[in-house]
Amino acid sequence: MVEAMLMAISLMWFPVGFLLLGKGEPRGTGALTMMVGALVLVSAVIQAAVFKDPFIAALLFAYGLFYCIVGYTLFAGLEESTTMANASFTLIPISIVYTILALTGGPVLEGGKQLIGKSNFLALACAGYTVLYIMVWLNGYGKLSGKVLGASLIIWTVVGLWVPAFWLLAKGALPF
Repeated sequence: MVEAMLMAISLMWFPVGFLLLGKGEPRGTGALTMMVGALVLVSAVIQAAVFKDPFIAALLFAYGLFYCIVGYTLFAGLEESTTMANASFTLIPISIVYTILALTGGPVLEGGKQLIGKSNFLALACAGYTVLYIMVWLNGYGKLSGKVLGASLIIWTVVGLWVPAFWLLAKGALPF
């Protein structure tokens, strides 16, 4: 499930990155982004209900809603992108908390059970997403070039989406 979601999200990040670099058109990119956002929201429900994993499901919900607002902003051709920037701003502390929890693991319960396992790669990914959300926020307020954000999205598609997706498919675990 996670592998498929990571690959699906890359179908949005690459086109948005290229659009910001001046290669693409906003309506089609926005429609695609809204579809990916909807898929991420459905996946969050499945992750919570079927796989009993509220930790990852909560992150997917937050990111999926953000992808939907990015998609709408592009599809509708909104010239003012501060709503998207403000939504991105709310994801910064969420991603920071996830980075910390992934680095340290959750609290240890009676019997030694840990609800949230330590994951160095998830910590790296969430830290990277934090940087991207800061960049989206700054871009939405005109403080960062779209070209810098576009290039970052393309690079992070490889590092934060494809590497873990293919590693999980090939090895059954995250890279480190």
